[in-house]
Amino acid sequence: MKVVAFNGSARKGGNTGILVNAVFGELGKEGIETEMVELAGQKIRGCTACYKCFSNKDKRCSVKGDIVNECIEKMLGADGIILASPTYFADVSSELKALIDRAGLVSRANDDMLKRKVGAAVVAVRRAGSIHAFDSINHFFLISQMIIPGSFYWNVGIGREIGDVEKDEEGLQTMRLLGANMAWLLKKIAT
Repeated sequence: MKVVAFNGSARKGGNTGILVNAVFGELGKEGIETEMVELAGQKIRGCTACYKCFSNKDKRCSVKGDIVNECIEKMLGADGIILASPTYFADVSSELKALIDRAGLVSRANDDMLKRKVGAAVVAVRRAGSIHAFDSINHFFLISQMIIPGSFYWNVGIGREIGDVEKDEEGLQTMRLLGANMAWLLKKIAT
């Protein structure tokens, strides 16, 4: 089994990545392979609404020259998908939003190819606005017919400067429980 995470933060190794790694720690304990794809430094454009994915039906976006098709391929090869983002003006980063829009449309164009995969949102926030970002990610999972595990609180960690989330013990515990629940769900689905 494999879980791939897409980190939408502009900062590699920042708070969003730290939170994802807390989830990965629990997945690793259960023997689940993990991979993090950093969107930082990548040029990702939004969906052009060309709808060629509906006529091509090749599980690819017709817009070339960025990382999106590679990400879609990784999504297809994974049993679970984590979408992670810092909170930017009460929403996800523009890079993650572009990935959501394009991967979502390609999935819909190809018989909902992500359905029944496990999806989890991870959000870093300085103070407020994180629930909207959390909802934006979960809307992608739900419209893609994916299955979402929970934790004992929303999957949010608080911190501004790199490493600040390590002081948010409740946030880290939320991520660890999310990882344990995601592992349990993946194993249940596989049987």
